[in-house]
Amino acid sequence: MSADITLRKGLTIPLEGEAQRKVSTAEASNAFVIYPDDFHGVVPKMLIKEGEKVALGQPVFYSKANPEIKFVSPVSGTLTQIERGAKRRILAIAIDADGKDTTTKHKISALDALSADDVKKLLLESGCWPFIKQRPYDIIANPDNAPKAIFISGFNTAPLAADVSFLLSSQEEDFQNGILALGKLAPKIHVSVDAHEDSFLTRVSGVELHRFKGQHPAGNVGVQVHHVDAVNAGETVWVINPVDVARIGMFFSTGIFDPSQTVAVAGPVVSEPSYFKTRIGAAVAPLLKQAGVQAGGQIRVINGDALSGATTHADGNLGFYNNTLTVLAEGNHYRMFGWLPFAGSKIFSMSRTSLSWLLPKRKYALDTNLNGEERALVVTGEMEQVLPMDIFPMQLLKECMAQNIEKMEGLGIYEVAPEDFALVDYASTSKIEAQAIIREALDLMIKEVG
Repeated sequence: MSADITLRKGLTIPLEGEAQRKVSTAEASNAFVIYPDDFHGVVPKMLIKEGEKVALGQPVFYSKANPEIKFVSPVSGTLTQIERGAKRRILAIAIDADGKDTTTKHKISALDALSADDVKKLLLESGCWPFIKQRPYDIIANPDNAPKAIFISGFNTAPLAADVSFLLSSQEEDFQNGILALGKLAPKIHVSVDAHEDSFLTRVSGVELHRFKGQHPAGNVGVQVHHVDAVNAGETVWVINPVDVARIGMFFSTGIFDPSQTVAVAGPVVSEPSYFKTRIGAAVAPLLKQAGVQAGGQIRVINGDALSGATTHADGNLGFYNNTLTVLAEGNHYRMFGWLPFAGSKIFSMSRTSLSWLLPKRKYALDTNLNGEERALVVTGEMEQVLPMDIFPMQLLKECMAQNIEKMEGLGIYEVAPEDFALVDYASTSKIEAQAIIREALDLMIKEVG
């Protein structure tokens, strides 16, 4: 089954520095880090102590709220440090690789012979379960709840995001195996693709196919859920990235957790933007060096895309979920008479206060400059232009700030995730932190409603 859906709202940001479609092997990284903050809402309970040996795929910690959900090591080596913050909160877990790749292997029967409970148990034991998230709340899926469907977005419209079809170009069989495994956990699997592309995803069996046309955030899985089968109160859907579907498929073929990650290093300050094959949690510095990013420059390194990624630093490590490493110049400068219309030809704007609307194919070397500060005003209709969902974003944000749970429910809090409001952050004249407001509101819903 295939359905075409056209979205009229949104905004594609023409950012310079798109990764060229070639893959290089990243320089070996000895230092790997797992950040518990990548798993929102998870309070980690350690299974390994500092100084102990760990194998690839061996559980390092589990979720305090649900001990079945385990998080495993991407390499074999020694756990060298557990970095803690206030109230002994675990901030980072550092592992030094030994280069041996001693591996934890699971015994797996033929996929056709496995029941839903068998598949779920293997995903939990292997460390593959954290790749599955749920809506509402945008957190790791609760294995005790049954979803009404699983959603997979087969394309990404965020600025400079890694090309999904390119990432999966050699993993067609693994992806299909992943679909077969996930198909045992939900009655339906929805796969969305770009209507203008023809990839192998359009020929995958066991799924309902949807073709989307439109600008960003058309590739956001939350937007796709909204238009295909919206989440209502009391309902749950699961979402998973396509590369992680292939990772799950490989696990059921080999019995081994696959930590490999192909990452697009991109951005206006990257002289050789391209793809690099590395691992989850690997050091960022070798990737930046190979991509031609000058060390010591005034740059911001982002795990993820420029709109919704998490800031790291040149000596940091890759996150658990991201396939994109975005590098932007720091916007620590001021533009004289920047408030004047047509003040510069190198400025991109969604309005006609710059010349960008006359140059639709031009790319821009944007930086992190906010071009102003938070303002006590909201322009009516501005947020609605970039959010292709049948909700009222301005009213929802107001009720989120007021912590009015009843009105939040009525305005669609169950349907949204912070990334869906990333363009609101970018386009809003008020410059409020919409993603942070939505995240705090979702945490409140988890606490009060469950």
